[in-house]
Amino acid sequence: VRYAGIVIAPEGNDSLTIRDALRWTAVGQTVCPVPQVTDLGLAPAVAPVRVAVVTGKDADARTQRPTVAEAVEFYASRTQQACDEGAKLSALPEVCLDWHVAGTLMEKALTVPGPATDRFADLARQYGATIVVGLHERVDGDVFNTAAVLDADGTIAGTYHKVHLASFEAFSGVVPGDGFPVFDTAVGRIGCNICMDSSATESSRMVGLNGADFLVLPIMGDHRASVWQRGNPKLDEERWRSIMRVRAMDNQFCMVVARNNCTASCIIDRSGEFLAYNDGSADFVLADVPLGADFRKWNGGCFRQVNW
Repeated sequence: VRYAGIVIAPEGNDSLTIRDALRWTAVGQTVCPVPQVTDLGLAPAVAPVRVAVVTGKDADARTQRPTVAEAVEFYASRTQQACDEGAKLSALPEVCLDWHVAGTLMEKALTVPGPATDRFADLARQYGATIVVGLHERVDGDVFNTAAVLDADGTIAGTYHKVHLASFEAFSGVVPGDGFPVFDTAVGRIGCNICMDSSATESSRMVGLNGADFLVLPIMGDHRASVWQRGNPKLDEERWRSIMRVRAMDNQFCMVVARNNCTASCIIDRSGEFLAYNDGSADFVLADVPLGADFRKWNGGCFRQVNW
């Protein structure tokens, strides 16, 4: 068996210990040659990424938008404001480009790329920013709940199709996706979940295993984060914070959570620290997210190396 790995040493470290052990059997032996070790020098410095979650205020959440063009302008104008403040990654809510727009699902579904995403592609090029947009996407005769990732040059870095559908989506004819791709972008590697995906731990775990720096989560709400009693759902922010924090820590990526109703949209780093949280009063929130190897546990080990 051949093992190989790159280990980032804690600052001030001057030694390396490798332990060879045979475990879980009462008999047997191992033969291990002296390992080959190459000093790669200092890990390259990685600049923080300014991240925005663009939602509009709570007061805007239930506003009817008669056309897709009006919805596009609502979110694009606020995305531009975030870009003016230096955002290099912006995340928008679930199916926001056709949310509250009149018409059937098939009538509202959009193409990617297409006129609706072109507005955000222009912003991406203008500001050198990566933008993740939620919409219902038409692919031939199918409709998907999609997160479209537009890279800094305005091209489509990739599209994620929601895998775990809410029951009403399946009844409405939405087709589920079948995987958790991670896309290379100007700000790092981005994977997505959408709403109900969050209920299945495998959704975020696959994004982590596929090497994401960011998990972008457009979401209406999480049924686990509602008050647990019969009646209309009511957001329990303490539960919400716990769920999102654990996702970030367990999978060692930054969570970028864009909620349609604005309140509780947030940005969380790999350590589970909330860097930004929207109380419902802001059009968008911003945070500078570190991507370097400085997330260390008590003995200097790297959390990501331990988890994976």
